[in-house]
Amino acid sequence: MKTIYERLDEILPILTDSRFRENKGLGNEIGYYIFDYDAKDETIVREHINFLKQKINNEGIDVSIREFDLYEIMIDILEGKGYLQKVFDMEREKGTDAVFRAIKNTLRLTQKNDLIVNHIRKRVEKNDIVFLTGVGKIWPIIRSHTVLNVLHSVIDHVPLIMFYPGTYSGQNLHLFDEISDRNYYRAFKLVER
Repeated sequence: MKTIYERLDEILPILTDSRFRENKGLGNEIGYYIFDYDAKDETIVREHINFLKQKINNEGIDVSIREFDLYEIMIDILEGKGYLQKVFDMEREKGTDAVFRAIKNTLRLTQKNDLIVNHIRKRVEKNDIVFLTGVGKIWPIIRSHTVLNVLHSVIDHVPLIMFYPGTYSGQNLHLFDEISDRNYYRAFKLVER
């Protein structure tokens, strides 16, 4: 089994490969990838994501990495609507489950006008590589497979990599190696363990 450092070192050559950026697999599959890692390596992975963004975005290659932290997007949307303090108050009064339901309704998750997906869709440009992060921070309010399934129908022209603190078997997602998420069959493993 490779170390996290060995696996992270394999990402840059993949990103700079023109075939990867063309976003088509052998059967013209859409280029959705998952980089799974042990949750204990979160800080190492975050630092490497920052390194990759600096390296690619400052190299003069006609591609940019655009990172979307799902948790930060949720906070921005709630703040923008003036709901963030209301969420804190609701949690004190009604509990966590009520807050989760209210946030999901506010974000319109899995609906045609899903605010998280629309936020991402509006900011993705032709020569981008999308990094999805914050998967562990946002759980259980937003589940990664639901975001990927909805994004799949609106972003199909650029590669997308979800950084996942858990295990992806190629079919099943296991957040933190403890929580089994629903299947997501359309993603490829970016780097094998």
